[in-house]
Amino acid sequence: MHLAPSALRRAVAAATTALLATAVGCAPQPEDDSAAKPSGSTTGAACTKGELATKTSGKLTIATDEPAYEPWFKDDKPANGKGFESAVAYAVAERLGYDKSAVVWQSVPFNKAFAPGEKTFDFDINQVSISAERKKAVDFSSGYYDVRQAVIALKGSKAAKATSIADLKGLKLGAQVGTTSLSYIEDVVKPTQEAAAYAKNDQAKSALKNGQVDAIVVDLPTAFYITAAEVTDAEIVGQFENQGGTPEQFGLVLDKGSALTSCVTGAVDALRKDGTLAKIEQRWLSDAVDAPVLK
Repeated sequence: MHLAPSALRRAVAAATTALLATAVGCAPQPEDDSAAKPSGSTTGAACTKGELATKTSGKLTIATDEPAYEPWFKDDKPANGKGFESAVAYAVAERLGYDKSAVVWQSVPFNKAFAPGEKTFDFDINQVSISAERKKAVDFSSGYYDVRQAVIALKGSKAAKATSIADLKGLKLGAQVGTTSLSYIEDVVKPTQEAAAYAKNDQAKSALKNGQVDAIVVDLPTAFYITAAEVTDAEIVGQFENQGGTPEQFGLVLDKGSALTSCVTGAVDALRKDGTLAKIEQRWLSDAVDAPVLK
């Protein structure tokens, strides 16, 4: 049977539409970069409490460096729930449906946590600042702590008298390798001498005590702890302003494209919204609140 011209045109149009729909459904779609950004959504069965697609079924594997420094951890024992990051880790675990007995701790060096490659943990908590560069290799949750970097020098030294960034330029400065502390030295201070980079904060502290560097840069809460309990003849010279108008934040580190990223982010966001993060900060970091600003 021959179709009338108008009917033929309608049939052709319908067939074309169907073919286009099929093609669109099968064609490669633009890559969604949401996995590289903190997300607040926890949708679908993927975030069912206690039933996440974790490394070990029924367990939540959390990593941090060794030693685990105060005030982030207490007595170098991440599993005891004491210290800011240990408390945050267990609060996130609880939000995800895992009680303390279901949490497994793992030791992972700081730099390895955000290096490219598949991870052995579900998330890492180790004062890792969220950055665009690091997001190329790993996922981050939303920020669980807003942080500033600070300068420590021995009391009575030339470095201790610094009141501005310009006063730091001629000094020998040091920091842990791979940290934003080292980036602040190189990108903000821009000293005339090359910065000393150390594998661990312990090495940076020793260099300061031995006079190998004039000052070291660490995050502010760590600076308060070092000067109060570890290098008592040192003092906080000052803290840096946030760069670019956006606060530096620590985030939980996950595998690139991890199915857990949105769930973990949702947990962090909920803890911030209900005031839990603020309470944990008040308990463990309440002393680290103020220092002169270096401009």
